[in-house]
Amino acid sequence: MKCRRCRAPAVVEIRRHNAPFCTDCFVEHVREQVKRAIAAHDMFGPEDRVLVAVSGGKDSLALWDLLLGLGYRASGLHLGLGIGGYSSRSSTLVRAFAGEREVDLIEVDLAGEYGFDIPIAGRRSSRSACSVCGLSKRYVFNRVALERGFDVVATGHNLDDEAATLLGNTLRWRTEYIARQFPVLAAEEGLVKKVKPLFRLSELETAAFAFLRGIGYIVEECPLVAGNTQLRYKEAMNRLEANSPGTKAHFFLGYLERGAPLFEAQDRAQLSPCERCAQPTTGRFCAFCRARAQIMGQASPVEVRPAEVREAVSP
Repeated sequence: MKCRRCRAPAVVEIRRHNAPFCTDCFVEHVREQVKRAIAAHDMFGPEDRVLVAVSGGKDSLALWDLLLGLGYRASGLHLGLGIGGYSSRSSTLVRAFAGEREVDLIEVDLAGEYGFDIPIAGRRSSRSACSVCGLSKRYVFNRVALERGFDVVATGHNLDDEAATLLGNTLRWRTEYIARQFPVLAAEEGLVKKVKPLFRLSELETAAFAFLRGIGYIVEECPLVAGNTQLRYKEAMNRLEANSPGTKAHFFLGYLERGAPLFEAQDRAQLSPCERCAQPTTGRFCAFCRARAQIMGQASPVEVRPAEVREAVSP
């Protein structure tokens, strides 16, 4: 099998493109997809300070590597979740990546800063561990970016993540969540701009890129993820993709081109500062502060409030 571009021996085949690539051409293909995503959606410019949310997995570390390689001012933010050896190994890999490249890494320990870790949250909260994890990440990423003067937060969500989330939200017709599923969420008062530069790349592509670039990343799944609904949607999309390569791309990229404009008029909830932490929310208290109060056994007022669009579970 020969590389589609240079006819050298191929090492990777991307079925949805019907394209085999050698190592150099594949790395360039991935970079082109990211450059295309950044330019098409005006995600950030060369002078912007980018905060990359890095978990220790292939996608976030691949993203950080790509942005550094493209010359962007990209720092990393790693949130310690307290999930035993899994979190310890993840932190070690992130530190090694930053140390090898001599780039800035910000670390926040969830338990040290906020008094709980994800296993504790899973036992004490009415939310699932995955839900509290996602909520905590969004909260901390936004807070750190604002406090440290970053222009944008970049996350490593890939095409598989986006297609699975869109499938789940569509099956339930969560229109307020669908309206917000876009590669860029613009900055608002108290909310930093958020972007997903990997949305054109599949999980296979980011994994292959990380491997070929020699990036060490945690391979195992989070031990708390078993039974996660998102995984079931991913499995369903994988079965469709196996029979019809390109299904994920047609579904999600087609939504961005033809479906997303239909949701632009979706009413957005009015935001005001949380009375406990001042982060934007649709009620008196943000979802993070309410969840934290429950986990810590503190009093939390009962509220009747509109759907919290800004705190929707998204990839």
